[in-house]
Amino acid sequence: MAAREVIGLTGPAFPLISFAARLPAAMCPIGSLLLVNERSGSISAAGLVGGALALGQAVGGPLIGRSADRYGQRFVVLAAALVNAAMIVSVVLSNVVPLQAVFALLAGLSVPQIGPLARSRLIALTSRRRPALTGSALSLDGAIDETSFVTGPALVGILAAAVDPAAGLLTAAAVVASFGTLFAFHPSSGQVESRPEQESRSRVLSLPLVLLCLGMFLQGTVFGSIQTGVTDLTEKLGHAGSAGLIYGLMGLPSALVGLAMTALPPARSLRIRLRLVTAAQFVLTLPLLAVDSILGLTVAVCVLGLTFAPNIITTFGLTERAAPPERMSEAMAYLGSGIILGTSTGAAVSGQLADRSGYTASFALACAAAAISAVIALAHRRSAAPAAVTCLTPDTASSK
Repeated sequence: MAAREVIGLTGPAFPLISFAARLPAAMCPIGSLLLVNERSGSISAAGLVGGALALGQAVGGPLIGRSADRYGQRFVVLAAALVNAAMIVSVVLSNVVPLQAVFALLAGLSVPQIGPLARSRLIALTSRRRPALTGSALSLDGAIDETSFVTGPALVGILAAAVDPAAGLLTAAAVVASFGTLFAFHPSSGQVESRPEQESRSRVLSLPLVLLCLGMFLQGTVFGSIQTGVTDLTEKLGHAGSAGLIYGLMGLPSALVGLAMTALPPARSLRIRLRLVTAAQFVLTLPLLAVDSILGLTVAVCVLGLTFAPNIITTFGLTERAAPPERMSEAMAYLGSGIILGTSTGAAVSGQLADRSGYTASFALACAAAAISAVIALAHRRSAAPAAVTCLTPDTASSK
């Protein structure tokens, strides 16, 4: 199985460490909302702190990625993980909302970007030893990402219910400090060379990568608007407590599909796959416009979840071909920032729409975002990534 071959290259500890190290990034958004809402009694205050965290993540992601490309991952990840842990604890210790927002912003800025940096390591490792495994490696990492996306919020919810809302954030701080350090010192960090002298010779935000980032922004918009729609509908049906579970269930089929994609042969055309996946995602958002029950909602979001991992993983693959190798961490971080900004934007806009027109309007925004994403996928041309090919090693280029 291709996944076993990838793990054979990275070592068995790498997937486990990278999974645990990226959990805090999935735990902190819901953890900060629960904590601030419980202490202040104001959902708007909780939204302010959560928004500051998201803004910090979106801005800080490319900065962390660029620093890792320039100075090496080991030092950057270690410093970011320790600062991130300290800022998360500061959010918990503070009881003043504006101060919590400042600490949340700093926590977002210092997220160590485990996902993008792990993908950068996998690309560097497979391109040197087994170029044919690059797609499988990115699929495996995508499955790990999706699993953390489901596990993080669930863990926070359990800790908040069983202990205290602060327990989720304190656990996140401990996990990022410990597993972030392990990730920093894992031998795979040496696979990605720092190349500061080449920074001025390559442009990371080429048109192909901008289109890919826009696609991830729209994917995030789908996430955010569905989250709002699910919350609004479950509340109207008298099952408000089930919103988090239903939204989390959406990630399970996505993670399973991502894992299954490791067995796929190298794609002859990732552009065609992207077009098919985004078109399928648009079609599968349409049933959301008709749901009016918990069962129907659960089935609709789970089926829709089948398209998330293929979209994201295919975008990772196209980014691997479009971005200069010496700036791969930064390029992958831009994708993550796109998803974060899209999720925040989708949640905010769909919230306004839901207040005026009901949950169906939130789902309509998800449909619109998916439709635009499908149209943008058509803009990816075969000639879109010449700069990337010239930056690849001969073995890697021939494998493409």
